[in-house]
Amino acid sequence: MEVNVMSAPHVPVMLDQVLARLAPAVSKPGAVAVDATLGAGGHTEALLTAHPGLTVLGLDRDPAALDHATERLRRFGNRFVPVRAVYDRIGEILTEHGHRAADGVLFDLGVSSMQLDRPERGFAYAQDSSLDMRMDPEDELTAETVVNTYDTADLVRLLREYGEEKFAPRIARAIVRSRGEARITSSRMLAELVREAIPAPARRTGGHPAKRTFQALRIEVNAELDTWAAALPAALDALAPGGRVVVLSYHSLEDRITKRELVRRTKSTTPAGLPVDLPGTEPQYRLLTRKAQQPTQTELDRNPRSAPARLRAAERLAPPTREGGDS
Repeated sequence: MEVNVMSAPHVPVMLDQVLARLAPAVSKPGAVAVDATLGAGGHTEALLTAHPGLTVLGLDRDPAALDHATERLRRFGNRFVPVRAVYDRIGEILTEHGHRAADGVLFDLGVSSMQLDRPERGFAYAQDSSLDMRMDPEDELTAETVVNTYDTADLVRLLREYGEEKFAPRIARAIVRSRGEARITSSRMLAELVREAIPAPARRTGGHPAKRTFQALRIEVNAELDTWAAALPAALDALAPGGRVVVLSYHSLEDRITKRELVRRTKSTTPAGLPVDLPGTEPQYRLLTRKAQQPTQTELDRNPRSAPARLRAAERLAPPTREGGDS
């Protein structure tokens, strides 16, 4: 299949920070990493270039992205392994490719620049296209189906929960009213409908009025939060001792799940009040970022789309050694 390569180069988000966080775990010969959200392959290209002994399994549910990245990374030979899969299957994928564990795992969540820059995918509210928003084009649910079939209550729920949209009831009622006259079929129709549903003063602040609605629809269509809630624990379980996970998230819902799981994994399970950790209850991971890292001004100047990015990272600890043994 011919790959439609973007005219503008993809700029990997927070690349220097990602490389620095993963380097101690993936610099050894024979190391294995998983780029669980391959996209255009920019992060993987940098990792393979920096670490000649590293093999990267690149996962993506989007076949167009996978084709593009495979062509881009062809020069690395069998050190790059493309896999069409959703990232909550990370443990299975490692096993299927003969690896017991991963030394590094990277997640760059949300919609990719490739998807945003292709109007036919329907992710961008600023471009007119069909209301698709599927990361995997073989999935059944589309944004058009959601806006034309969900009842008012369900639309309010997803706009509030996934879009954190304070005008959710107004927008939901406007959608239902409009589709009663004609089916909503394009991103321009929806974006204009949302703009008109929001009070005029609110349109002048906070970016594009349809931004939160499109985010909510994308999350719903691709089951992003449910998948992420399963994927991060799976990735942590798949790490080798000394292995590291790095997560780039782009809205508070993703970051909240990330922070909660990493904090949970880095706490002792010894009952409160005991002076020392009981054997087997010691923390199995340590935080590498006490608070989320944000893009530098240099990064923002180079890549404005990185503005909402938040980076968190953790490392799996080696099991504690025990003195003595069974008599």
